[in-house]
Amino acid sequence: MGAGRLVGVMLAVAGAVVLWMGLKAKDSLAERASEALTGRYSERTTLYLAGGGAAVAGGVLLMLLGGGGRRRR
Repeated sequence: MGAGRLVGVMLAVAGAVVLWMGLKAKDSLAERASEALTGRYSERTTLYLAGGGAAVAGGVLLMLLGGGGRRRR
């Protein structure tokens, strides 16, 4: 496994954890009340969801495309 793919796996796992934290925060009672009053999620929850999703997507791309090929001499 190349270094790029290993970094991709680590990034995807970390992103999945952050995304899971965002989904759990979205379902909290305080977040539901805030969303009902303002019509949107808090900034922290939005950052967790967006950042986690971006990290998962970037990690998957690195796993698929990163580190493949021959070594250069």
